[in-house]
Amino acid sequence: MLEQSPFPRPSLATSDVADAYDRWSRQYDIDHNTTRDLDAQVLRRAPLRVAGARVVELGCGTGKNSEWLAGSASEVVALDFSPGMLDVARRRVRATNVRFVEHDVTRAWPVESASADVVVGDLVLEHVRELAPVYREAARVLRPGGQLFLCELHPYRQLRGGQAKFIDPLTAESVPVTAFRHSVAEYVNGALCAGLALRAVGEWLEDGAPREAVPRLLSLLFERP
Repeated sequence: MLEQSPFPRPSLATSDVADAYDRWSRQYDIDHNTTRDLDAQVLRRAPLRVAGARVVELGCGTGKNSEWLAGSASEVVALDFSPGMLDVARRRVRATNVRFVEHDVTRAWPVESASADVVVGDLVLEHVRELAPVYREAARVLRPGGQLFLCELHPYRQLRGGQAKFIDPLTAESVPVTAFRHSVAEYVNGALCAGLALRAVGEWLEDGAPREAVPRLLSLLFERP
């Protein structure tokens, strides 16, 4: 069941992101998207303790990862602030252990403190201007020993102009989704400042890409001590 968060919906840049993903939701799963597909592979390879865990998923989108997480987790709380994407996810994922909530992840999450074993966020933080609120909430909701896994468009790709975008089938226009540039240091130090410990860093290229190519994705694994 799709739930509405009790917190107010944001405005300005974050609202622009939600509106863009609402438009993209009609075709997100069928568009050619190397970044999306590689992200799914990276998450599935991550050394996460998902079996029997309570998982909080940030920016669940159409449920591309929610469905996989639900196959092992005891519960998945899947947050996203795009009603269009959540509508697709709700139709796609029928598992009873998944709860979809419309929510802006930069605001206090509707999750109890020290109640989650794993938090995952995939292709989300490029759309967040200030990272600190997200890291604070992750540290708050994780139990001791809990894991935070992030996978983002690599900052090197952003510096070369990489950005989430799609072709609107109704207008044939290219629609860029509002994004903010964050360095690797920002991603790492933001979590350290929130009291999390860095456990692993990964840089990823899709199969068939030249070895000298700039990494497409950056993954980070943190743990709450």
